[in-house]
Amino acid sequence: MNILDSLKADLLAAAAAAPDLAALEEVRVDALGKKGRITGLMKDMGSLTPDERRERGQALNAVKEEISQALDARRQVLKAEALAQKLEAERIDVSLPARPEVEGRVHPISQTVEEMIAIFADMGFSVAEGPDIETDFNNFTALNIPPEHPARQMHDTFYLPNGPDGGTRVLRTHTSPVQIRTMLAGEPPIRIIAPGRTYRSDYDQTHTPMFHQIEGLVIGENIHMGHLKGTLLEFCRAFFQVDDLPLRFRPSFFPFTEPSAEVDIGCSRKGGELKLGNYGDWLEILGCGMVHPKVLENCGIDSTRWQGFAFGMGIERVAMLKYGIPDLRTFFEADLRWLKHYGFVPLDVPSLAQGLTR
Repeated sequence: MNILDSLKADLLAAAAAAPDLAALEEVRVDALGKKGRITGLMKDMGSLTPDERRERGQALNAVKEEISQALDARRQVLKAEALAQKLEAERIDVSLPARPEVEGRVHPISQTVEEMIAIFADMGFSVAEGPDIETDFNNFTALNIPPEHPARQMHDTFYLPNGPDGGTRVLRTHTSPVQIRTMLAGEPPIRIIAPGRTYRSDYDQTHTPMFHQIEGLVIGENIHMGHLKGTLLEFCRAFFQVDDLPLRFRPSFFPFTEPSAEVDIGCSRKGGELKLGNYGDWLEILGCGMVHPKVLENCGIDSTRWQGFAFGMGIERVAMLKYGIPDLRTFFEADLRWLKHYGFVPLDVPSLAQGLTR
């Protein structure tokens, strides 16, 4: 009996100390398995007398029952601990908002357009739109570009079959026809921006047959060049997020503006790295000028009363400058790896105060 008491104490201690279900199963097999220690003692009762066998059997059954109960109790404790650990590891806070899908990204062009709209909207501009297929009048003639004008050759135009009225149709070479449509459709004052796709027959590292432009138009009384300069200065500093970004206006020529200017922004090219700011070097970014009186007259606006300014820039160009994208063609190659790198999380919101994170 001393041996049986010692065995019971040993097995109960082993069951209580089992750290997990696997270790507890080993204790059960060691005690109650086919070759277990209690099973072995029960097999040895054949050599005992009937009275000894009855007494030994009762004692072994009592030990076996106690060991089984101890094993079951420990098993319940270990199962509860394992479940608690699993629940803790897999816990989900259902009060949190859903995470954005990591596979989807907003294209840099779409994001840049939204940023531009947000900035100009803060200045009181509204968005105007027009068709990609335009008449020759809206795309050229109304903008003071007559049929023989050499500026038509500069645009590398895609010409289309004539329309139902016999007039020449083209894929618009700029978003300036939206300005014409706006002036023909309404009376001044006007303050609009016109973002959209444009088309020219060109393709290399800095040109594609289809690209995006944004143009602005302001028509009002007593509008002068100072208003134009102030608008562009405010926009460039807000868009590139450089508070002291300098702008330089250089005389230029555009048929639809007079005077005309090209605008440079300050930069540095030291070490082969382009950095925007007040560093003494310059980079061309856009064209602008005061609306030519002939353009106003072509749209039925009295040029002796109303004046205005216009400007335009390539959206891809400014996106490349702001986000460090080296090749224009990659914007349109539908490479998901490129989009994952340069794209934006859909929940990012354009901000005038802070940059967006990719």
